[in-house]
Amino acid sequence: MDLYDNSQANACVSSCLTSLAKYYVFCYFSSEFVLKQKFQNNSIDIIGKNIIIGHIRKLRFSNKSIFELGDFVKKIIDWKLFFILIILCVISSLLVLPYALELASSENEITASSLILVAVQNFVMFAVVIFLGLLLGKQVGMGLPILQGALEGANQTKAFKSIITPSVFLGVLAGVLIILFSLPFNYWIPELSSSEAAPAIWKGFLASFYGGIAEEVLLRLFVVSLIVWITFKIKKTADGRPAIWGIWLAIILSAILFGIGHLPATAQIVPLSGLVVVRAILLNGIGGIIFGWLYWKKGLESAIIAHFSADIVLHVISPAVLLFFG
Repeated sequence: MDLYDNSQANACVSSCLTSLAKYYVFCYFSSEFVLKQKFQNNSIDIIGKNIIIGHIRKLRFSNKSIFELGDFVKKIIDWKLFFILIILCVISSLLVLPYALELASSENEITASSLILVAVQNFVMFAVVIFLGLLLGKQVGMGLPILQGALEGANQTKAFKSIITPSVFLGVLAGVLIILFSLPFNYWIPELSSSEAAPAIWKGFLASFYGGIAEEVLLRLFVVSLIVWITFKIKKTADGRPAIWGIWLAIILSAILFGIGHLPATAQIVPLSGLVVVRAILLNGIGGIIFGWLYWKKGLESAIIAHFSADIVLHVISPAVLLFFG
């Protein structure tokens, strides 16, 4: 599918800016001429003349600064990518609501006002997270190379195909490993193995979009990029790249935060304890490290696909198997 050709739009913008620049030049020289003619009159003193001319020249330079600021803001991040990610994150935050409400055993109904409130809250939060993530990631060589290339007009079909298989494979592997490592904890904490604790399968499917998109944007695009950027400022390689130790530190810390972030959901099922905390960090850390490595090596698109695949295993396939054989 052909991407949108914005050449006409750019030409229109350039034409407008050129006309506006000519207008300011005309205003400047016209104002200088008028002022010089008027200030020939001795009734206006030299101080007033300098003040007025100074204000006109300051206005001219302030307009130039506005143009420079606008150009800087336009180039600081990829704004098309920014808004695409915001839309995806807000949609996924709405899709997770049925899962979250059932997990919390809440009898509250999803209303239009609650959807609007969730959408607004997540829009504001993710606007900040995505802006900083794209800004910092750009400085340390991390981001969404495939999607960004596609937005710039490049054919990314081959690049996208190259990440599908390893991303799905590692995502499924993460899901299987999480299930296997959870077995001892299910024995020690029987409440977690109860089939009643799992929400409906269709709700788990919808929630997988939140995990794959929103959680990856928050923890990989933002947190990993932030920590790598901090370590990059402390020490970089000889060729000016982030140090390997800084990248792994970011991946591990984000994986730990990933586990801690799941504790509120776990607390809806069982009371929090030391064992429950260890379980959350260990199990989610497995996925977090895999997703972080994919973000580093292949981009956020790969981490999103892997996370979504892992959640499908955990929230769709695994419950379906248990129901079938149970």
